[in-house]
Amino acid sequence: EVGILAKSYIDQGRLIPDDIMTRLMLDELRGLDRCNWLLDGFPRTVAQAKALDRECQIDTVIDLDVPFETIKCRLTARWIHPASGRVYNLEFSPPKVQGIDDITGEPLVQREDDKPETVTKRLQAYDALTKPVLEYYREKGLLKSFSGTETNKIWPHIYAFLQTKLPDISQENAATPR
Repeated sequence: EVGILAKSYIDQGRLIPDDIMTRLMLDELRGLDRCNWLLDGFPRTVAQAKALDRECQIDTVIDLDVPFETIKCRLTARWIHPASGRVYNLEFSPPKVQGIDDITGEPLVQREDDKPETVTKRLQAYDALTKPVLEYYREKGLLKSFSGTETNKIWPHIYAFLQTKLPDISQENAATPR
């Protein structure tokens, strides 16, 4: 129910309201108190950050400082095959035939939240809301920023930093999304 409500905001190019997003995330985090975990894209507002702080001990916050144009280009180049969920990117993993799924030959579609106007709106809203969050964590001494445009150039620096926080992580485990 909460996921469907959240999707309606995303489809309109709007950010999910704090109360919905916080409820969604905190429900997922309950029971992970004995594990290390990494959140991506949450919290996005100071209200969400404070709600998270009330429930969890935050050790570090990583800021990936990537230019908006880079993000926009990557997102707007993404196309999917709806039936299978296969994802293509016109820049670095294009289909063999433009606009056609490699396996079924069916047409690819662009999700509403990947269309240029939607991406621009979301990035502008994200910027306005997250600057205070970064400042909130900077003041707490928890923020570490990494700048760049390419994953393979940023990742070694992030990995080295994470080694100082979680020295028992291996490169193999660190490369596996969970």
